Amino acid sequence: MRRICGFILFWVAIGIAIGLYLGVSFCSILFIFVCIILGYNLFCN
Repeated sequence: MRRICGFILFWVAIGIAIGLYLGVSFCSILFIFVCIILGYNLFCN
């Protein structure tokens, strides 16, 4: 289950990164990094 959550969080972060072309803010960039880090840790551990 942790691997699935990590995989989902990683792709959510990728989707948000693609959506940054619509508008950039510090909170969205921070949220992307948090999703990528959490997704990586949940998927790999």
